[in-house]
Amino acid sequence: MITIGIRAAPREVTFAVYDTDTETVINVEEIKIPAAFQTPDALKYLRSNLLDVLREYGVEKAGVRVTEPSAQSLNIPRIQIEGVIQEAFASSRLTAYYVGQISSISSKVGIDRKRFKPLVEGREGYDVDGWEDMKKEDREAVLCAIGAANA
Repeated sequence: MITIGIRAAPREVTFAVYDTDTETVINVEEIKIPAAFQTPDALKYLRSNLLDVLREYGVEKAGVRVTEPSAQSLNIPRIQIEGVIQEAFASSRLTAYYVGQISSISSKVGIDRKRFKPLVEGREGYDVDGWEDMKKEDREAVLCAIGAANA
């Protein structure tokens, strides 16, 4: 089964495509939102590109890393992007998806919650090729993709 994990930022979205049968990461990439786009066009651009990615890889299940409710300051553009990602999931042919914060992603991946941050920050290794060379956002997207198998 092919899964996808997504980690949003204010002007880009990192996604990881994962094959649960071979337990391998197929692709990790960013969808960069052009700076010239105002919010409505930026969200439309993201939705269209995300739906293309889901179709291209034949993704069956997905997960999106969302902002923690206890975040010190809310990043409105990121929250808007996370909402559009959820809408794209609902409009797609996915069989299931989940919206995850640290605790739910950890649970779906089968790791202790306390390991999440050290894994994402690269202080701990994980059994994924190239893990140590990935950026923080890449690692979060990969964990979301692995957890999506249990969505």
